[in-house]
Amino acid sequence: MLDLFSLGRRGLFLFDAETAHGLSVAALKTGLVPACKASADPRLAQTVAGIRFPNPLGMAAGYDKNAEVPDALLSLGFGFAEVGTLTPKGQAGNPKPRIFRLERDRAVINRLGFNNEGHAAALARLSARGNRSGIVGVNIGANKDATDRIADYVAGIRRFYSVATYFTANISSPNTPGLRDLQAKESLDELLSAVLAARSEEGLRAGKRLPVFLKIAPDLTEEGMDDIAEVVAAHDLDGLIVSNTTLSRNGLADATLAGEAGGLSGAPLFDKSTAVLARMRKRVGPNLPIIGVGGVSSAETALEKIRAGADLVQLYSCMVYEGPALPGRIVKGLSALLDRETVANIRELRDTRLDHWLAVKV
Repeated sequence: MLDLFSLGRRGLFLFDAETAHGLSVAALKTGLVPACKASADPRLAQTVAGIRFPNPLGMAAGYDKNAEVPDALLSLGFGFAEVGTLTPKGQAGNPKPRIFRLERDRAVINRLGFNNEGHAAALARLSARGNRSGIVGVNIGANKDATDRIADYVAGIRRFYSVATYFTANISSPNTPGLRDLQAKESLDELLSAVLAARSEEGLRAGKRLPVFLKIAPDLTEEGMDDIAEVVAAHDLDGLIVSNTTLSRNGLADATLAGEAGGLSGAPLFDKSTAVLARMRKRVGPNLPIIGVGGVSSAETALEKIRAGADLVQLYSCMVYEGPALPGRIVKGLSALLDRETVANIRELRDTRLDHWLAVKV
């Protein structure tokens, strides 16, 4: 693959981070970034939440906020792509500048605030995909000014049921005031009851049951994790996504940009998010699917998420630094690691370092 990102990275980084992001989406839309699908490896394929994933690597929500390029992302080697976060009404998000590259830390801070064009625009794009294959998840959220945030999540289930492969209820962004309050026990119980009731109703009409995942924060206390595990056990939820960005700034080299408000993602999030992943795996048991997110930058870090308890993994921020060839490299690298491990399926390596990550402080 001609890695246009590597050739043009110096020029791209002359633009502010949000402009550069827009240019990368435009490049995918126009086909300037060539496809780089890795050869299918049956050892990487597995069924999670009733969906057959060709490989365990996905693009996390936040990159393709408006469902403009899911198929172009899949062509880079991802096994699945998640669009959004989508809110019922379009909204501008927080004032600019609101994305910051911490190059020495290989990290990103953002305080975007669910900027997106709204349900109608995204639905039109996803409907235009027709019968194309490929796993496309829809990440749903609430408008900043919503008087009933739970109703916004229900609206997302109803609006996208005909075009989604799965849903993610995002209650963990730090950039919408009060959103993380939905992780509290009583609020979460109310949210899941409403969202899963809507899923059941739409599923009966459509004749299919779509999985629903819950995306949580890495900044939870032990008590908070206990509460989430308890509520999740009481509902027919299909899985967790661990985790969103963090408010922590521990250990950053870039002291100046570290002071910017927003959620931190990228390489510094890896240890914290993986330790929280292990703790949630311990709490929910072996059967509930978990998607691990945070700091994935290589085949080794992707596999470490799986060893810590993840069934699937997602990335986003590390692609800012590694470019569009990263997913293909990771998928090929996972095959090479399985050669070394001599296992029949990557699933066999899940939880093999769970105890190690349970001992890591968060």
